[in-house]
Amino acid sequence: MAKKQHTWDDDVAELLRVGPDFDLAAMDRGATPGWSAGKAEAASLMAAHGEELSDLQERLFADAKTGGTRSVLLLLQGLDTSGKGGVVRHVIGMVDPQGVALANFGVPTEEEKRHHHLWRVRRQLPPPGRIGVFDRSHYEQVLVVKVDGLEPADLNETRYDELVAFDREIVEGGTTLIKVALMVSHAEQGERLKERLERPDKWWKYNPGDIDVREQWDAYQAAYAEMFARTSIDEAPWYAIPADRKWYARLAITELLRRALRDLDLGWPAADFDPEVELARLAATARD
Repeated sequence: MAKKQHTWDDDVAELLRVGPDFDLAAMDRGATPGWSAGKAEAASLMAAHGEELSDLQERLFADAKTGGTRSVLLLLQGLDTSGKGGVVRHVIGMVDPQGVALANFGVPTEEEKRHHHLWRVRRQLPPPGRIGVFDRSHYEQVLVVKVDGLEPADLNETRYDELVAFDREIVEGGTTLIKVALMVSHAEQGERLKERLERPDKWWKYNPGDIDVREQWDAYQAAYAEMFARTSIDEAPWYAIPADRKWYARLAITELLRRALRDLDLGWPAADFDPEVELARLAATARD
């Protein structure tokens, strides 16, 4: 008798969704909300859901080929070492790469600086049929820009309403927006930075600026808390994911993405030809 696949204990989307009563300071970043079965069972469910993700992504891609307008955008925010790259490799890596549009938003280029800060973001929005992934995003405007004082405080204050309006525009345009914040603890971040410094194969990941950001930990936590409070909206809520256990964060994001794709309720496009006629034509090409 086959072993029964373990599933979520509770609704993970509701558990992780940032609502009006969310308290970032009280968040246990090593917790596994909605999941009690451990790491091995999580890997098993990831593999099972990976097959479904692949099928759902292909349906989305096929739908666009026949005039569909839907897309999905997974937005990943988090401090360095929070696991954004791992999510891209282990979650998005389970689907066909031709159906994925990945964008990374680092320090703006000189060209980008000459435009409104949303200019470069609009250019990277996923076209119909694609799963877009933002490794960092337009929300850097109320995180690093705010913490480092890169623009006047009165201007920065206007950004929250601007970002909410942009999210609503994305959703109204036919894109399902999944906003994920990977929240790692101060202690765990320190351990991950230490590993990067102690392992030569990890040195390429390290940037001395990571320590500068770490020294501003409290300021970043305050910025994240305000971002959550002011930009988690019904159309595009934030999901705050405990990120000390990488396997849990990946499992949770897999579930959020799977649900988003399932909710599109896309079937396979109907053929614009007669399959029986084409089968007959194919049979006629056979050679003895």
